[in-house]
Amino acid sequence: MLHFQVLNKHCVEAAVLTGLALNCTINKKSKFDRKHYFYADLPVGYQITQQRCPVAINGNLAYSLYVGRNRDHLISKLVRIRQIQLEQDSGKSLHDDARTQTLIDLNRAGVGLMEIVMEPDMCCGDEAAAAVRELQLILHTLGTCHGNMAEGQLRVDANVSVHHRGEPYGVRAEVKNINSARFLARAIDYEIQRQIDILENGGKILNETRAFDYKTGQTISMRDKEGKQDYRFMPEPNLPPLVIYDNENLSTNVNPEQVVNIDQIRELLPELPNAKRKRLVEKYNILAEHSFTLVNEDGLVQFFETVVEQTEANPRKVIGWILNDFLALLKQNNLHVNQSPISPSALSELLNLLEKGFISSSAAKQVFAELWKGEGKTAVQIVEQKELGLIQDHRKLEQICQCVIEDHPVEVSEIQQGNWKVLNKLIGQVQRATRGRTAPTLVKSILEKKLS
Repeated sequence: MLHFQVLNKHCVEAAVLTGLALNCTINKKSKFDRKHYFYADLPVGYQITQQRCPVAINGNLAYSLYVGRNRDHLISKLVRIRQIQLEQDSGKSLHDDARTQTLIDLNRAGVGLMEIVMEPDMCCGDEAAAAVRELQLILHTLGTCHGNMAEGQLRVDANVSVHHRGEPYGVRAEVKNINSARFLARAIDYEIQRQIDILENGGKILNETRAFDYKTGQTISMRDKEGKQDYRFMPEPNLPPLVIYDNENLSTNVNPEQVVNIDQIRELLPELPNAKRKRLVEKYNILAEHSFTLVNEDGLVQFFETVVEQTEANPRKVIGWILNDFLALLKQNNLHVNQSPISPSALSELLNLLEKGFISSSAAKQVFAELWKGEGKTAVQIVEQKELGLIQDHRKLEQICQCVIEDHPVEVSEIQQGNWKVLNKLIGQVQRATRGRTAPTLVKSILEKKLS
């Protein structure tokens, strides 16, 4: 029986697109190798990889993270990308501690895999987690990977070593198959401290593979790497060198449909997360940290920009409502943006009523809460049914203010003695009497006039 290896064109295109997004150099000629080793989750006894000449090299990933005691200072960092290589995935070992047995899942064995190798440019768990989260966003934006770590769509191996500043890197330990950015940070920080404790007590770090136990927060030894393993790398005999073209070296006798063209793929690059954040800050004059929240939540940028287009409110007011009210309720109810009962047009209508002075800010909060119920009512209908519109009758408002003054002689006496801070209490009483249907600035003006 003949056995053929066939290269998946879509995998190559995905690798090239990812390489371009990560500022890599795309090798126009890359090669495949066989990496031989015996392990239960690798039934054929070898893995097809790109050891000598990968599809992309020498890139970088810019990311940001919050530092400081209160995590309120945003800094930018850069990690170098050594290479992006195409591989065949192996199977998956499922360790059952209760029954002291290991099960093997071979569903993914032989499936195309893209491996991104980073240089040792990160020094703590938080940095690694921030870099991985940014990578998730980029891959999701590109469509080359959904990036859901919990479902195994993206897995992370962390190589950790410690050393004194200015000295060579120490012996490294590899923590395999970490399935969340949060666990990645915990695993790395634990492993750093474990190695420091061993060295300070005169011990020796073993070159080994470890696993992370999220229940205990510790890394556990799986197998050692002290004896150098001979993978017996050899050129993959069933796959010729991978040739990738650009417009310059695409000859006329080559069918464009049957090749991968770097320049054509470059035209498919969407707006990447970092560029999107910069555009949001420049275009809408919002804070940098707000742009991070918008971009990091799937679908929130589109929601925000749609609201801004449809409302007369300042983008900074819009961002306040979206981050403080809208996003808070989404998280509280464990909903995605596209599952929200409030549409961009509904929020736009509400903000327009507020901006035009038809309702007060407190009334707007009530309307927002009603919109969240998802009963199909518009903001205008809610305002009319619940009589939340601002009182437009100036004479009526003056009468209400006069009643409040007469009912609070102690506060009035304090104000007349020069303590004008008490005026805020009277404003609150007017708001309560009108159920929030007054503009505080107008109420303050009437009260000041009556009390002067």
